[in-house]
Amino acid sequence: MKYADIFALASRTVRSNKLRTGITVAIIAFGIMALIGIITAIQAMNQSLKESFSTLGANAFTIRYKERNIRIGPGSSRVSQVKRGARRDKNSNAGQPITYTQAKLFKQNYRFPSYVGIQLGGPRSLIAKYGNKETNPEVQVNGGDENFLLINGYSLHSGRNFSKLDVETGRNVCLLGSDIAKKLFPKNPESSVDKIIRIANIPYRVIGLLNPKGTSVFMRMDKVAITSYNNVRRLPNAAVSYTINVMVNDVTQLDPAIGEATGTFRAIRRMDIKDNDNFYIDKSDAVAETMIGLLGSISGSAGAIGLITLIGAAIGLMNIMLVAVTERTKEVGLIKALGGTRSSIRNQFLFESIIISLLGAIFGIVLGVLVGNVFSMVLGTGFVVPWGWVFTGIIICSIVGLTAGLWPAIKASKLDPIVALRYE
Repeated sequence: MKYADIFALASRTVRSNKLRTGITVAIIAFGIMALIGIITAIQAMNQSLKESFSTLGANAFTIRYKERNIRIGPGSSRVSQVKRGARRDKNSNAGQPITYTQAKLFKQNYRFPSYVGIQLGGPRSLIAKYGNKETNPEVQVNGGDENFLLINGYSLHSGRNFSKLDVETGRNVCLLGSDIAKKLFPKNPESSVDKIIRIANIPYRVIGLLNPKGTSVFMRMDKVAITSYNNVRRLPNAAVSYTINVMVNDVTQLDPAIGEATGTFRAIRRMDIKDNDNFYIDKSDAVAETMIGLLGSISGSAGAIGLITLIGAAIGLMNIMLVAVTERTKEVGLIKALGGTRSSIRNQFLFESIIISLLGAIFGIVLGVLVGNVFSMVLGTGFVVPWGWVFTGIIICSIVGLTAGLWPAIKASKLDPIVALRYE
């Protein structure tokens, strides 16, 4: 028999056993769906992560008083830490917050060509009100200066930026995130400029409306109200330490800028030459790199889970094929009696196994991509198709079908035609 005839016969046999084929295809499909779905979701998270941490460009770095703890979502446990330069010992006075005076001195004395911004984290989960409109308790207040927008990648839609007078006096003015403006001024968010809103029952005059940056599972960048750091320092539950952000003109200048920043800040912190740094400097992309590496390890775990599922599917497929051999013993005997060869019988059962496996792969890949992209829709990223894993899934399923069908096919090809024809 020709291969085309064998394949046609195998296809006809698969179609004639719809229930058995459907159950086996479903087992394989769910295994592939779990694998592709998790990988698709992880790629969407990677994309969202890169967008989230692109607020500070590759030519920026941050000075903080302790390691940055990476957390996913509110209340989640520590995932990882990003360390740059600091080594703790008993003489380093590690853990001392960066004070207002130290941050100001750094901005005044740092001579490297760059933009320097002082930032102070404010309270979270606040309610903003205007008239009878109010937001959910999700507003984040951040304190910055006139360089905050530039360094953090924000831009003004309307209104103006902070003036030096706004920053120095700490008066109650703010720049409003687009999501908050839409909630408080649903008909015309642009009308929020120059209005008085209340955040945690404190009145703020809106001097500027920010362009949207997008919201992800990692950051709510449009649900913010940005005021000056001198204003935030008066609020309850404000951060205990200031953060210094530095953006240089060229990414090639980043390392020398970090070196000069280290020397400048060591002098401001009055550290002896023998003391280790009691502050941390991390590049803006360090967090994203750490998280992407973490998600890579999750991808490996997802692959292992998918592989275990497919092993179970392979065992189920082999069992189905062995049952098929038993049910079709007389058919095999008849084919041999009419001149069918061992190889044609073996190939028929192998083709059946591979067809069932590939059907499972196709349905599993489609379902996995759809399920994974539901997650990407939640994150607000584009449609993601992990092509590498799609082709890997097809190859894996082909191997599964070949492996699961090999022993039943060999068993069928070795049947004695006389015994097979007498089988009841």
